[in-house]
Amino acid sequence: MVTLTQKDAAGRDPRRWWALGALVASMLVLGFDMTILNVALPTMARALDASTGEQQWMADAYVVVFAALMLPAGLLGDRFGRRRMLITGLGVFLAGSLVGALADDVTPLILARALMGVGGALVMPLAMAVLPSLFGPEERTKAVGAVSAASALGLPLGPIVGGWLLDHFWWGSVFLVNVPMAAIGIAACVFLLPETRDPASPRVDIVSTALTAAGLSILIYAIIEAPGRGWGDPLILGLFAASLVLIAGLVVRERRSPRPMLDLSLLTRRGFLLNTLAATLVMFVLSGLMFVLPQYLQAVLGHDAFATGVRMLPMMGGLLIASRGAQPLLARFGARGVISGGLVTLAFAAVLGSRTTVDDGYGFTALWLSIAGLGFGFAVVPAMSAALGALPRDRAGSGSGLLMTVRQVGSAIGIALLGSLLASTYGDRLDTSGLPHAAADTAADSVVGAHVVAARLGDHALAASANASYIHGMDLVLLVSGIAALVTALLAAALLSNPEPAAAHAPEEDTGMAPTPADARQ
Repeated sequence: MVTLTQKDAAGRDPRRWWALGALVASMLVLGFDMTILNVALPTMARALDASTGEQQWMADAYVVVFAALMLPAGLLGDRFGRRRMLITGLGVFLAGSLVGALADDVTPLILARALMGVGGALVMPLAMAVLPSLFGPEERTKAVGAVSAASALGLPLGPIVGGWLLDHFWWGSVFLVNVPMAAIGIAACVFLLPETRDPASPRVDIVSTALTAAGLSILIYAIIEAPGRGWGDPLILGLFAASLVLIAGLVVRERRSPRPMLDLSLLTRRGFLLNTLAATLVMFVLSGLMFVLPQYLQAVLGHDAFATGVRMLPMMGGLLIASRGAQPLLARFGARGVISGGLVTLAFAAVLGSRTTVDDGYGFTALWLSIAGLGFGFAVVPAMSAALGALPRDRAGSGSGLLMTVRQVGSAIGIALLGSLLASTYGDRLDTSGLPHAAADTAADSVVGAHVVAARLGDHALAASANASYIHGMDLVLLVSGIAALVTALLAAALLSNPEPAAAHAPEEDTGMAPTPADARQ
């Protein structure tokens, strides 16, 4: 087993920053994969003769599996070693990427995406779970900020890299680009990361794992499908009912188990619960911004996929600045003040963005997007750091899995609810009078479809109506997002407490590093 043995004067290994680099590389490749496929879908659909439903599964297979397996993945890391399972996750992700790059039919491509979701589910929570063993409370915020920034930075880089690859190579290159990055991450984890585990972790409960995966998979699928089918559709209602029954069955089983797989007692820790909710609500708001912006930049302002990715960078710039500047502010104002201030900043950015008109250019968008990045960074990074710090170190894997799962579900709900609001507002205001029925349906489906119809028919009025309708819907989404962020800021200011360091709850085994305080929060 590889361990880090050379300590500095404070008893910490100086190579922990190289280990952090391994985690950053791992998270960056996951960030890529969140958005890179969106650029390639039209090309892949033409090459594979994929239907609309098959295209949707190409994108959704990753998200559904990813969200459903993060909780069991955290437990596997606790029991069998977080470093070992992190390497395994990167290996599975690499294998899925290879299968996707070589696929010549829709079915193996969907399976490849699901396999990549399995790998991502192992990597995401465990990358966070090893941080308390590498960094003390005074450095943890900076480390969490670096890992979070790497994941977020991959979001706009996905369209940039994907657009460039599609301009120069075949569509499989958007999968192949993951291979060298995952391989570098594996090598770095092998040589730089210490092994940590919880020897007292319960055995993997197959039934509870199945209930978790099935319940969350059905819930996420229902949320994704609901905007298109309608929230009152019998299938959607049936899926929500089934997910509720499965998740309720999981809770009952875990509460009755003497050695539960899912430690629900973590939710009784006020610091963990409140900071997890704060981070989740931030992701709800951010998902709304990320959903409406690419379509606005591409369809309304007329930029291609590569240019769209470039124009989303101001938000990442704000996030990077916030992640670097959070520590001094935390030392002065405490986590409650910084998180609340970040949420207020995010609310201001969203409300400012809701003033966008058809006559505004990219400059105005860059302004509020930069402010949104600052607010996001100052809110979510301290919230996640405080939530992780509230965990006993021997439950870091399962607790981190719970945190990341709730965040992922929050993002899915944000996309579903805010996307439904955007679609209904856009469809209600779009003027399709005089259009053939098929053309009207295509135009009402999306602003991109409306521009395709307008270009084919030479209908400039339709294009203008589509732009105005989309901007109106986008403004409404941003306004709702701003209100949600402001309400969350008020709740954070009222309910959060500034944490104080406490002793670790249990010793770590085989960390190869000096022990660090758990910085537990009550």
